[in-house]
Amino acid sequence: MVTLGSLFQWHFLSFILISILLFCFLNIIISKFRLVNSGNNGPPTHPIIGCLISFYKNQTRLLDWYTELLTKSATKTIVIQRLGARRTIVTANPANVEYMLKTNFSNFPKGKPFTEILGDFLGSGIFNADGELWHTQRKLASHEFKAKSLKEFFLTTLEEEVVKGLLPVLESLAEKQEVVDLQELLRRLAFNMICKVSLGIDRCSLDPSLPAPPLATAFDMASMICARRAAAPLFVVWKIKRWLGVGSERRLKDAVERVRNYVAEIIGNRRIMLEERAENESEDLLSRLILAGHEEKVISDMVISFMIAGRDTTSAAMTWLFWLISCYPEIEKEVVKETIFRTTTKIDYDSLKTLKLLKACLYESMRLYPPVAWDSKHALVHDVLPDNTTVRPGDRVTYFPYGMGRMEQLWGKDRLQFKPDRWFLEHKRRSSLRKVCPYKFPIFQAGPRECLGKQMAFIQMKYVVASVIRQFELKPVSSDKPIFVPYLTAHMAGGLKVLVRRRAESDKHD
Repeated sequence: MVTLGSLFQWHFLSFILISILLFCFLNIIISKFRLVNSGNNGPPTHPIIGCLISFYKNQTRLLDWYTELLTKSATKTIVIQRLGARRTIVTANPANVEYMLKTNFSNFPKGKPFTEILGDFLGSGIFNADGELWHTQRKLASHEFKAKSLKEFFLTTLEEEVVKGLLPVLESLAEKQEVVDLQELLRRLAFNMICKVSLGIDRCSLDPSLPAPPLATAFDMASMICARRAAAPLFVVWKIKRWLGVGSERRLKDAVERVRNYVAEIIGNRRIMLEERAENESEDLLSRLILAGHEEKVISDMVISFMIAGRDTTSAAMTWLFWLISCYPEIEKEVVKETIFRTTTKIDYDSLKTLKLLKACLYESMRLYPPVAWDSKHALVHDVLPDNTTVRPGDRVTYFPYGMGRMEQLWGKDRLQFKPDRWFLEHKRRSSLRKVCPYKFPIFQAGPRECLGKQMAFIQMKYVVASVIRQFELKPVSSDKPIFVPYLTAHMAGGLKVLVRRRAESDKHD
């Protein structure tokens, strides 16, 4: 007997087969047509299908493909037109970035096409919202990042998690001479900290011999599938799969359900706890949202957005930094020397401000490997970018930090090299860090939507890296160059396997 479900699946498979045959047929006949566009404005583009073939061939290396195209473009802007997707403008031009993120901010919201891709996972959280809803959430979130909150964060959560959690784990690994996935370890650490700040819940284990927490695994699955939605050659495919409830869309639904159930349980328990407490003071974001009387979905969406941002961005940046400095022993020695000299026996809030070389290393690492490789907006009305690129209503306009970090026009002929000294006004003295335009270096966005957690992120990264590097030497076990993978936030494919060794006293005083 044929069920309704099997009938749907049969129709879906038939659709895929017909699409493949059509694709092959078009691939044969388009050679007879002249190219519509093959200059500085984008990839080779054909009638009807646009650049679908080129896009399909490069879908596993979109970052480098876009970067190559942008390098050849006189304006550092390209236009991508392909069958099955809306017209996309990708830019590495700082003037365009400023126009999008600040000058004409109101014409470039996230837009429905973007929020639809992430809506199943992030709902209407701050990173997936526009208009009044975004304004309201940003105002609520801004409380978390005031100077007083930053210092409290440093003095409590950060110090506790690193001193009592991370360093003992590294000490044990050094004694046993065991290899560990540093990326996974740093992700667990960041996850612990954001859970403590956002949810007020106790941390999970950093012990690498234990499996990752189920919640973190569900986050990874949901993040990966949502990112693949955005990069799919034909967006209609994932929509059909979602309608049928099959394949990756089924896995996404299951992962999101696990995340939502977990957060809902925490919210319910917190409501009970707050009702039983006499005082209404609260230290974490979740308690403040509940006491402010917000609806449960608003609270859930906002907490999930904070968790994914706080967990993945800083851990990715630190992972790439540790790998980069392992490739440059002389720079590593200088960072160790600065850290020990400036922080004496203990790293405190004020001493972090003096670690200028370490901050320059973080800037340089994120220039080459930004935690968010690209970010898209969708134009509301007809517009023209500063480089004279025409924007149509509904166009996706993407600014591209990964490509911007590789533009000779912006960073010089040595743009592909890891050179922290480029961030200093005077290379030899290293007295003051150079101020770089945020639209040239938009790793924390810029304008009205600039990341509220920027300062907190630097405090966290500097503290963690300084605490680790002054005591331990982390040596990658593979000499192969890692692969940069851009999901919702970027990570290192396969992780970063390192051997942990206690730093020799001679290294500390060279």
